[in-house]
Amino acid sequence: MPTPHYGQPRYRVIAHELRERIKSGSIPPGALLPAESILAAEFRVARGTIRNAIAVLREEGFATTEQGRGTYANLKIQDAPTEAGTSQREMPADARLAKLFQVEVGTTLIERETVIRQEDQVEMVIVAYHLHRTSP
Repeated sequence: MPTPHYGQPRYRVIAHELRERIKSGSIPPGALLPAESILAAEFRVARGTIRNAIAVLREEGFATTEQGRGTYANLKIQDAPTEAGTSQREMPADARLAKLFQVEVGTTLIERETVIRQEDQVEMVIVAYHLHRTSP
Protein backbone atom coordinates (compact mmCIF):
# COMPACT_ATOMS: atom_id res chain seq x y z
CA MET A 1 0.00 0.00 0.00
CA PRO A 2 1.48 3.39 -0.93
CA THR A 3 2.17 5.92 1.81
CA PRO A 4 -0.23 8.89 2.04
CA HIS A 5 2.52 11.14 0.66
CA TYR A 6 3.52 8.93 -2.23
CA GLY A 7 4.73 11.11 -5.09
CA GLN A 8 4.86 14.27 -2.95
CA PRO A 9 8.06 16.34 -2.92
CA ARG A 10 10.03 15.66 0.26
CA TYR A 11 9.71 19.26 1.50
CA ARG A 12 5.89 18.95 1.39
CA VAL A 13 6.02 15.75 3.45
CA ILE A 14 8.22 17.54 6.01
CA ALA A 15 5.92 20.59 6.01
CA HIS A 16 2.97 18.25 6.68
CA GLU A 17 4.79 16.63 9.63
CA LEU A 18 5.74 20.00 11.14
CA ARG A 19 2.20 21.34 10.60
CA GLU A 20 0.81 18.32 12.49
CA ARG A 21 3.26 18.94 15.35
CA ILE A 22 2.08 22.55 15.59
CA LYS A 23 -1.61 21.58 15.45
CA SER A 24 -1.16 18.90 18.12
CA GLY A 25 0.76 21.22 20.43
CA SER A 26 3.93 19.15 20.22
CA ILE A 27 5.46 22.42 18.97
CA PRO A 28 3.40 24.97 20.92
CA PRO A 29 2.35 28.31 19.43
CA GLY A 30 5.02 30.93 20.00
CA ALA A 31 7.78 28.32 20.37
CA LEU A 32 10.85 28.34 18.18
CA LEU A 33 10.97 25.60 15.58
CA PRO A 34 14.12 23.48 15.82
CA ALA A 35 17.10 24.85 13.89
CA GLU A 36 17.40 23.97 10.19
CA SER A 37 20.44 21.80 10.91
CA ILE A 38 18.54 19.79 13.54
CA LEU A 39 15.53 19.31 11.24
CA ALA A 40 17.83 18.36 8.35
CA ALA A 41 19.45 15.68 10.52
CA GLU A 42 16.08 14.43 11.80
CA PHE A 43 14.55 14.11 8.32
CA ARG A 44 17.86 13.20 6.63
CA VAL A 45 17.61 15.90 3.98
CA ALA A 46 19.55 18.98 2.90
CA ARG A 47 18.95 22.30 4.66
CA GLY A 48 17.48 23.68 1.42
CA THR A 49 14.70 21.09 1.66
CA ILE A 50 13.99 22.24 5.23
CA ARG A 51 13.92 25.88 4.06
CA ASN A 52 11.32 24.96 1.43
CA ALA A 53 9.20 23.15 4.05
CA ILE A 54 9.35 26.18 6.36
CA ALA A 55 8.41 28.46 3.45
CA VAL A 56 5.26 26.36 2.97
CA LEU A 57 4.41 26.73 6.68
CA ARG A 58 4.91 30.51 6.46
CA GLU A 59 2.63 30.73 3.41
CA GLU A 60 -0.06 28.75 5.26
CA GLY A 61 0.27 30.87 8.41
CA PHE A 62 1.70 28.13 10.62
CA ALA A 63 5.11 29.79 11.06
CA THR A 64 6.66 33.24 11.28
CA THR A 65 10.34 33.92 10.72
CA GLU A 66 12.13 36.83 12.37
CA GLN A 67 15.52 37.77 10.96
CA GLY A 68 18.25 36.83 13.41
CA ARG A 69 15.81 35.26 15.88
CA GLY A 70 14.45 32.15 14.19
CA THR A 71 11.15 30.68 13.09
CA TYR A 72 8.23 30.59 15.51
CA ALA A 73 5.20 28.31 15.40
CA ASN A 74 1.76 29.88 14.89
CA LEU A 75 -1.54 28.18 15.57
CA LYS A 76 -3.82 28.78 12.62
CA ILE A 77 -7.47 28.98 13.62
CA GLN A 78 -9.77 28.20 10.73
CA ASP A 79 -13.42 28.78 9.81
CA ALA A 80 -13.65 32.40 10.97
CA PRO A 81 -11.69 35.58 10.36
CA THR A 82 -9.01 36.05 12.99
CA GLU A 83 -6.99 39.00 14.11
CA ALA A 84 -3.80 38.87 16.14
CA GLY A 85 -2.04 41.59 18.03
CA THR A 86 1.47 41.13 19.36
CA SER A 87 3.32 43.17 21.93
CA GLN A 88 6.85 42.71 23.13
CA ARG A 89 8.74 44.01 26.16
CA GLU A 90 11.98 43.53 28.03
CA MET A 91 11.67 42.18 31.55
CA PRO A 92 13.91 40.77 34.29
CA ALA A 93 13.77 37.01 34.79
CA ASP A 94 12.01 35.97 37.98
CA ALA A 95 13.17 32.86 39.89
CA ARG A 96 11.05 30.46 37.81
CA LEU A 97 12.13 31.83 34.42
CA ALA A 98 15.76 32.12 35.54
CA LYS A 99 15.73 28.44 36.48
CA LEU A 100 14.14 27.45 33.14
CA PHE A 101 16.63 29.48 31.09
CA GLN A 102 19.51 28.57 33.41
CA VAL A 103 20.44 32.21 33.96
CA GLU A 104 20.65 34.48 37.01
CA VAL A 105 17.53 36.11 38.45
CA GLY A 106 17.20 39.56 36.89
CA THR A 107 18.70 38.58 33.52
CA THR A 108 16.92 40.47 30.75
CA LEU A 109 14.33 38.43 28.84
CA ILE A 110 12.01 39.39 26.03
CA GLU A 111 8.35 38.66 26.71
CA ARG A 112 6.16 38.39 23.61
CA GLU A 113 2.39 38.37 24.10
CA THR A 114 0.10 37.52 21.21
CA VAL A 115 -3.66 37.98 21.58
CA ILE A 116 -5.71 36.14 18.98
CA ARG A 117 -9.25 37.36 18.46
CA GLN A 118 -11.95 35.61 16.51
CA GLU A 119 -14.99 37.71 15.67
CA ASP A 120 -14.06 40.36 18.30
CA GLN A 121 -13.75 37.72 21.04
CA VAL A 122 -10.41 36.78 22.57
CA GLU A 123 -9.75 33.21 21.49
CA MET A 124 -6.24 32.74 22.85
CA VAL A 125 -3.41 34.58 24.60
CA ILE A 126 0.09 33.26 23.95
CA VAL A 127 2.99 34.44 26.09
CA ALA A 128 6.49 33.41 25.02
CA TYR A 129 9.86 34.32 26.49
CA HIS A 130 13.33 34.30 24.99
CA LEU A 131 16.74 35.54 26.07
CA HIS A 132 17.61 39.11 25.21
CA ARG A 133 20.76 39.00 23.11
CA THR A 134 22.76 42.18 22.77
CA SER A 135 25.03 42.80 19.79
CA PRO A 136 28.77 42.92 20.61
